[in-house]
Amino acid sequence: MGRSVTYPSGAIVAFTVLEVEPEDDWEFEYEWLREDLRERAGRAFPSLIPHDGWRGREDRILMRNAYADFGVSVYGGLVAVWIVERDDSAYWDADWRTARSPRAQRWLSQIASRFDAVFGDYDCLGHMSNGEGVYAKRAA
Repeated sequence: MGRSVTYPSGAIVAFTVLEVEPEDDWEFEYEWLREDLRERAGRAFPSLIPHDGWRGREDRILMRNAYADFGVSVYGGLVAVWIVERDDSAYWDADWRTARSPRAQRWLSQIASRFDAVFGDYDCLGHMSNGEGVYAKRAA
C-alpha cells in the first residue's frame, strides 16, 4: 500500500486502515473508529482520559493524561494512531514548576512496544522520493 498520513512530530505511531465501502457512511465509520480507539486505549493505558481537541489542523486528540496526547490522523483510508508528549500551554506551565518532560519521555518509552502491539496492523517500510509511504500488512 502506498500512501502518506501526517501525525505529530516525535510521536509513537501505529498504522491501520479505515475500510469504507462505497455504500457505507464515511462519517459513521470514522466515529466508530474513534470510539473503538478510545475504548482500547483506556483499557491498555488507564491513565488516559477522554479529551476532544486538535494538534494542528489534521491530528485529532482523543484522550490525554498528565504527560501525553493520544490521537488519530486519517488520510485516504490510512490511519495513524499516535501518542506523543503533550504540547499545550497548561502542560508547559506545569512542567516549568515540576519538570514533567523527562517523566513523559520515560513513560512514552516504556509503553512504546505495547502501544504498537495494541494498535498496529501495518508496518511502514519506508518512503518514496515524493514523500509517499509504503506500508505492508503484518502477518497474523
